[in-house]
Amino acid sequence: MDRPLPRPAAPSLTMKPSPLATGIAFALALASLPAFAATTDDTSSSVKDLDAVTVHAQLDQARNALSPDIGSSQYQITAEDIQKQPLGASAPLSQVLLQAPGVVQDSYGGVHVRGDHANLQYRINGVLLPESISGFGQTLDARTIKSIRLMDGALPAQFGERTAAVVDITTRNGAELGNGGSAGLTAGSFGKINPNASWWGNQGRWSWFLTGNYDQNEVGLENPTRSRKPLHDDTHQGKAFADLTYLVNENTRLSVFAGFANNRLQIPVNPGQTPQFGYLDTTTFDSSQLDETQRETTRFGMLVLQGALGSTAYQLSAGQRYSDVAFNPDVIGDLVFSGVASQVQRSNRANTLQADFSTPLGSDHTLRYGLYGNYENARANNSSWVFPVDDAGQQSSTTPLLIPDHSAFHASTQALYVQDEWKIGDDWTVNYGLRGDRYKAFGHTEGQLSPRVGVAWNASDSTTVHAGYSRYFTPPASELIASSDIALYDGTTNQQPSGGNNTPLAERSDYYDIGVSQQVGEHLTLGLDAYDRRVARLQDEGQFGAAYIYSTFNYRRGHIHGLEFSADYSDGPFSAYVNAAYNKAIGTQVITSQYNLDPDALAYVANHWIHLDHDQKLTSSGGFSYAFAGHNRVGANYVFGSGLRSDIEGVPNGGELPSYLQVNLSAGHDFNAGSGHPLHVQLAVINALDRSYQLRDGGGVGVFAPQWGPRRGAYLSLQQDF
Repeated sequence: MDRPLPRPAAPSLTMKPSPLATGIAFALALASLPAFAATTDDTSSSVKDLDAVTVHAQLDQARNALSPDIGSSQYQITAEDIQKQPLGASAPLSQVLLQAPGVVQDSYGGVHVRGDHANLQYRINGVLLPESISGFGQTLDARTIKSIRLMDGALPAQFGERTAAVVDITTRNGAELGNGGSAGLTAGSFGKINPNASWWGNQGRWSWFLTGNYDQNEVGLENPTRSRKPLHDDTHQGKAFADLTYLVNENTRLSVFAGFANNRLQIPVNPGQTPQFGYLDTTTFDSSQLDETQRETTRFGMLVLQGALGSTAYQLSAGQRYSDVAFNPDVIGDLVFSGVASQVQRSNRANTLQADFSTPLGSDHTLRYGLYGNYENARANNSSWVFPVDDAGQQSSTTPLLIPDHSAFHASTQALYVQDEWKIGDDWTVNYGLRGDRYKAFGHTEGQLSPRVGVAWNASDSTTVHAGYSRYFTPPASELIASSDIALYDGTTNQQPSGGNNTPLAERSDYYDIGVSQQVGEHLTLGLDAYDRRVARLQDEGQFGAAYIYSTFNYRRGHIHGLEFSADYSDGPFSAYVNAAYNKAIGTQVITSQYNLDPDALAYVANHWIHLDHDQKLTSSGGFSYAFAGHNRVGANYVFGSGLRSDIEGVPNGGELPSYLQVNLSAGHDFNAGSGHPLHVQLAVINALDRSYQLRDGGGVGVFAPQWGPRRGAYLSLQQDF
């Protein structure tokens, strides 16, 4: 028997330290020099006389003034809300976001808001983070969060790039928390071990917050079968975040924050598969023994100067995000089952500049203006083992060929905006503005001037109505683009069935939103929102190939509309929330990356409207929390979905999967609560009813494999403050 072919060597992703990283280090060193402090003595001596907490609170207020929300829909999630969830701060950020209305869960930790496939914008303390290849929902740690403001609908002119929703995170900080820390451990079913540690404090003008955690378990990715425990699904993940802040004077602060995530995942297997190809002398292979793995790394750093000059509040930032993903195949196994074994590597480095300003003009107007620049360098390496085929498409040799496919490109985005918030009397506020975007990649440049207008009306002391219109320009997700030369695979088992435009296009849309918020008594708040979005060149994403990496493609037209309801109740020790949403997202005629789609599906979509793969008609979430007997708490929450889309009777995405309900329970107690350093113990049961439900069945446009939801698991968390 011939010896197995070796795996193709992985191209190195090592990069030299960037100028930005050097600049951040230099800025920190400079800020700590006595000479620098001496130069600011005359302007910052008042800091010594003021409570640092007060100074930080005033600067936080100035920073908040930079970001309006008039006309948009928003949902607030606090650190206390996160702690009330069954897994508390050990829950992934994507699971935290499921508390908000209109948020649909998907596989691989993904979420969709109001009919968009991902397209989420993440901000930390007002600074926009370019999305990573694997998604920030898997990168950011809930322990860093003081509060989340989820904004969607008709966003003001300040917000561009990713436009489905803004995940605006305010982080915890040492100036507010004082000096201390916390250490803990979450452990339980499926081999889960998740230790964490945090340290925060302040001294003089300095304050800091650091947190990190490590997570290992045996259910890293969704199970492709309905079995209780997936095979070959171990994961090891590490995350960390740090924020260091220096008060230059009572009106200015300099901050550096940085984070990283390092995830290692096995790809779960589906036993009992039938080999489709012969490899040398190998004609049989046990699919339960497949050994595919994936590595995901993301790191980011931002240097931020924030403060006030007279009546003008400002925030200036420069930063960088680096992200890479590497998929390693089981060469022989993948060849036997699919005729293709691809080692995939993608990397993306984004350098950003951002400046935001807010200037009051009299008592009735606030002018906001700013700019944003994002400059990305992307690389994609794909080394594929394939078999040659004859004219009929049948395997003509059992000896594979190795085809390397490498690409690199640069992409840039620049944006300017200006907007005016106009208060008309005591009851009306209007925010109107204009945003200009310019996107350049692959030698092609496109842009748009986008008007925005939002209105808020305080109809009464208990009733607020908002409405808005936004014209959107959404560049394609550069971190997901791989400029592959599909002609390389002609005459092989990886030959593509169709050609087409390989370059995704920017999306353009008109978004309308209207909603009302009603306070009922002192404890209950009700919300109702309706939205409608008409889209040209609608962007969607799909997993095309074995690597757990999404690729972008465009429909010529799209239409998304829906309705959301929310109810929040809080009365002392008891709190509860319920959300319900209806959504319909459809598109027609795929105009980019057509080669990724089945020819029959492509032909159908060319002449028909179809549901998008992430469209779910009905979504609901809810939960409650009750504290009693001093330091005890019980709670529960649920997630309901009517089912994501799937193919049916030859119609792409024409059917939907069965509905599902996942119920989670928790109970907690604080020991030594009176000491000021309590030990918090919490027991959580995830999917307490042990319902077996399917998120994906492998059918549908851009869907590669089936995925099942988690089975019942019990977890114990211990958290000690000090």
